[in-house]
Amino acid sequence: MMNRTTTLFSTVITGILFLAKPVSAGYLNCGTHVIQDGQRGGPGKYEVSKKCGRPTEQFGNTWVYDFPGQTKKILRFNDAGQLISIDG
Repeated sequence: MMNRTTTLFSTVITGILFLAKPVSAGYLNCGTHVIQDGQRGGPGKYEVSKKCGRPTEQFGNTWVYDFPGQTKKILRFNDAGQLISIDG
């Protein structure tokens, strides 16, 4: 009975892990630099602009980079200027 319970438990856990959405941080390739969100104390606006240049578009704390050959990336900063997310 114990073996059957263990097998059932393993099957359920495997199914949950298979269906779970993977958590991955957003990223932006800027030449030889990679900017990544999801880091505690992530890069600030200064560091991003130093590595990636001026954004294609800027709306307050939302910056858009649209480099040729890449998906358009939308970067969001908090009020302190730290990067909190990259979408795209």
